[in-house]
Amino acid sequence: MSTTPHVVITREPTGNVIAEGGDKLAVTLLKRAGFVIETTPLSFWYRLPWDMGEKRENQMASHAARMLTAVGYQVELDPGLDVTRITTPTDPLGTRVYGQQILSMTDQLNGAETYAGAADLIEHVVDPDDGVLVRLGEFFEAAAVQANVADTDDGWNLSHHFEDAAATLTSLAEDLRDAGHQMQQLGPPRKRSWQEGVATYYATAPSPHTGATPAAEDPSATPPNTPRPGRSR
Repeated sequence: MSTTPHVVITREPTGNVIAEGGDKLAVTLLKRAGFVIETTPLSFWYRLPWDMGEKRENQMASHAARMLTAVGYQVELDPGLDVTRITTPTDPLGTRVYGQQILSMTDQLNGAETYAGAADLIEHVVDPDDGVLVRLGEFFEAAAVQANVADTDDGWNLSHHFEDAAATLTSLAEDLRDAGHQMQQLGPPRKRSWQEGVATYYATAPSPHTGATPAAEDPSATPPNTPRPGRSR
């Protein structure tokens, strides 16, 4: 079990954004993110400066959470403060974070301006080793194992459904494994940079030692089988 101290960043009913928990390093990072210390005779905590406006407070709180998470802290960030959280009408708090990541990627695909850009996004889904489809197949395989642990008829039935889902995803991933390359081929050929042009030239240019262009002959040399002037056979 991790012993890394938790840090909680939340907005109080009064509107103040406060942070609690952590250790000396967490405190240093919170200060770096713009939090200031607030003390009482018996305790202390950190808060953002007042009168900054909610938008700016949310940005600073999210920044602090990312800094802390990056070095290993477990951060509980108030969903209302998280500017990176994607929300939908069916998920107004943005709690379905993994589905929202796919939604974000779908938005990027819709906005792709080139087939190469679209192909790169598709590879994230269809890559045979680390793509979304492969990982989802593994997820349902694990879910099948968990359902089997119940050792009941309902557990076995559910396990079969999960196994069927895993098999379907595996088959789909196999069918689409080349889809990214095919998408890229729909666009025009990529233009070569001048560096690539120079490299190609030197790679294919004839070597001066191979005699691709015949060298000029010595004027004093007489070709074989050529009669000398003044003599006849």
